This record gives sequence, C-alpha cells and structure tokens, in this order.
Amino acid sequence: MPNDESANKSGHSVPKVLHCHAYFGPQLGTQGVAGQAALKSVQLINAFGARLSHSIVSARGAAIEGRSEIQSLSSVAYPSDFPSLSGWPTLGRLLALAKAMQGYDLILTYGWEAMDAAMAHTVFGQSMGLAPLIHHENGFGPEESGKLKASRNWYRRIALGRAHGLVVSSERLEAVALQTWYQPIGRVRHINHGIKARNFSGKRRPDALRRVVKHEGEKWIGAQVDGAIDPAALKLLIASFAPLPQDWHLVILGEGLSGGAVEEIVREAAAQFDVSHRVHLPGGSPDPAKVMGLFDIFAEASTDAQMPDAVLQAMAAGLPIASFDVGDIAASTAASNAPFIVDPAQPSLLGVSLDELVEIGDRRAIIGEENRQHAQSNFDEKAMIDSYRRLYANALGREI
Repeated sequence: MPNDESANKSGHSVPKVLHCHAYFGPQLGTQGVAGQAALKSVQLINAFGARLSHSIVSARGAAIEGRSEIQSLSSVAYPSDFPSLSGWPTLGRLLALAKAMQGYDLILTYGWEAMDAAMAHTVFGQSMGLAPLIHHENGFGPEESGKLKASRNWYRRIALGRAHGLVVSSERLEAVALQTWYQPIGRVRHINHGIKARNFSGKRRPDALRRVVKHEGEKWIGAQVDGAIDPAALKLLIASFAPLPQDWHLVILGEGLSGGAVEEIVREAAAQFDVSHRVHLPGGSPDPAKVMGLFDIFAEASTDAQMPDAVLQAMAAGLPIASFDVGDIAASTAASNAPFIVDPAQPSLLGVSLDELVEIGDRRAIIGEENRQHAQSNFDEKAMIDSYRRLYANALGREI
C-alpha cells in the first residue's frame, strides 16, 4: 500500500502512481526490452518531478531504491511487501495483486511480465474501485521475437479488457495491438521513443571511450549490444565488417561484452577473419551522447529489434545507419537511408550495406544530416514527455 497522501506546494494532494515493471535493477541499459521500458519510465519520473509520487515494483529482482538516474525532486518508493508479479494466475493470487493496487491514483504496467497485474485489474478493478490502468509495450523478449505465442495473445486480449490505455512504441506493435490482441482503436496510443536529440550533436573527444582512442585517419563503425546477447548476430556483424578497408575499425559497445564467454566469441570471430586489430570492445558508456559522435557509421545486426534507442541516438549524432529491416527501424530513419536497411532473410546484405556506405564517402554526411534532422523532429524527448503527460493527465482527471 502507498504511504499517506502528500501535498505539493499548491496544497493539492500529489497523485500516487504505481509502476509494475518487468525489471528495475542494476544496468538497465543492458536488459533489453525490460530495461528500455524502465529507462523510459525514469525519463518520465524525472520530467514530472514533484507533481507525482511513485511506487515501483518489478517481476525480476528487487528494485534498487534511490537509483542514480532518478532525480531527487521525484518521490519514489519501492514496496517490499507487494505480491509477486510472476506465478500462476490463480484467483487467489490475482485477488492479492488487486488488493495491493488499492489506494493508488494511476496504475502503470509494462510488458508481458506485468500482465497478471493487468488481469487482476480487469477481474477485480470495478468491484474494488481500482484506479485506471495503462499498459505499455516496447517489444518482445527472445521467446517471442520470431513469433508471438498464441496462448499469450489470448491472455493479453482478456487482461487488457478494461485498460484505460495501451501504449506502444512502434507502428508494428500498434498493428499487433489492433489486429492480434483485438484492442479497440481508441485504447491504443502510439508514442515514439524520445531522446535528448540535441545532446548528440557536435564533435567528440577521440579518447571519450575507455580502452580505445580514435586516431587521426581512422574511420569507425559503431554498434551497441543491449539485453540478451546474440552470439550469431555478433559473428555476423564481424563477418560483415571484415572485408572493409584497413582504416576502418569496428567498435562494439555493451556492458556485457567485456570478459567471459561473450568476449571470447568476439575475439575468436575477429581472429577467424584476421581483423582482431580492428575490432574493439570498450564496454558500456554511461553517457552515449559523449561517444556516439565518434562513429562514422552505425550498424544494427539484430534480427529481432523493435526500435533500439541506440539507433535513434546514432541518428541524432548525424550518422548513417546500416541495419536489417526489423521493428520500426526502416520507418524511423530518413528516406535517404532507406537503401541501407536490408532484408533480414538475406544476412549477407548487411555487409553490402556497410561496403556501400564506405564507398560513398562524403555522401555519408548528407545521409547522416538528414537522419539528425529526422531524429530531432520526430524522436525528441520533449514530444514524448508531452504525449505521456496528456495521456496520464486524462487518466487522472487532472493536469500534471
């Protein structure tokens, strides 16, 4: 249960918001779709400041109280006695979840792992007077990346039956919500990801990354691995990069790449193609805005991504994108970038895209500039925050 009501400076009570996340632990940027949803939630919590108070629970691992990403102006609690979000959806367990949701003014759920909370709201919400619920979908985990599970589709249709809103982050997810989950069009809201686009412009220090420095005359292809690491995608990325001229280097960002089995896989693939001296694993970057501008091309080798934030960040930094046509990547890049977004059924085409981007020389800057303008116009953080503010305010029945 939430704490006693608090009040803002105007004397009005501060609405209490419950967040039911899949994950809210350490290293959010490395946790795939679940981490991306949590990072977006942090953006919004910081933007709303003292106008809302928040309670956060997660399905996987305990929430970290006082996460460094959350600003001090935001009131955030991490209830330790909240029922588990995972388990068999028995009536008793759903009833316990519904009881735990009492006393909040708005309930926000994220991803499949929080779907039981949505089901509890649908079953008991009216009789128990629960607050409006808004569900959020950013994509799917590895178990549904290729094909959605029929049993989960059925469950989602029922669980979302009384939701106030369903937020999706891509056009393809919007189509799934409408056509597969049979959600009414008035319930579904497509809100693009938002980044601080202007922070990514300008030149960057050549030593901004750990363990690797960009020397004069070098060209860099950047890539980033978030969430579950796919060894096949990493091997394909290295194979696609290998034929490029000797002055080109591949820099793969990602917290989970340094040390252990994954680094060994990368090192073995680089040795196989004789490019070990041109493949770098500097680890993660706490501030992508300080390093993205070091790259000359950005490559996305995933075949199951929806709309990676790293692609948007690369666009905002003025980079051309070489990627497979998955999720909303093709729809999100500038028109001039379209020839370099290729069919995932033909993996060798990623190498063709990289080779062509290398060959066009100065034209890369033109494509990159169009991507930068497109990112600022369509994926800036302010527009995203304003859209969420209107949605949440409508559910709360008051301005925030």
